[in-house]
Amino acid sequence: MSNQTSKIDDTLKELLIGILVFGVLAQLGGMFFVKSMSAYSIGLWIGVLLALACAYHMWWSLNKNLTLNTDNEVAARTFAIKQNLIRYAVILIVFAGVCLSDFAYPLSAFLGIMSLKAGAYLQPFVSRFLHKNSK
Repeated sequence: MSNQTSKIDDTLKELLIGILVFGVLAQLGGMFFVKSMSAYSIGLWIGVLLALACAYHMWWSLNKNLTLNTDNEVAARTFAIKQNLIRYAVILIVFAGVCLSDFAYPLSAFLGIMSLKAGAYLQPFVSRFLHKNSK
């Protein structure tokens, strides 16, 4: 199990790096198309930080769920549903706060939240890059 946990930790690290890489690329790419650079940046990095927190929470809840699944399948399913609902509620609350305020662009916050998806797609490339440089 220790080797499995180590692999999961590496995958989480690669996912987090992918999220940050996408955030930097979105920051550089968006700076040419917005009126207020500060509102764009604040919204984007709120979304990126939320994506980083979601990635870590998913990793934590999946690890916890794997230990629960060996004992009681119903408890594990209930735990997984509860954790997903908590994660989605936090995303909705933060996004609603950004939409109702005037200090950040909601679309850039949404782009930052979507960096979780982009990080998942970038993870194999980040993994290949990190392991190529470590050999």
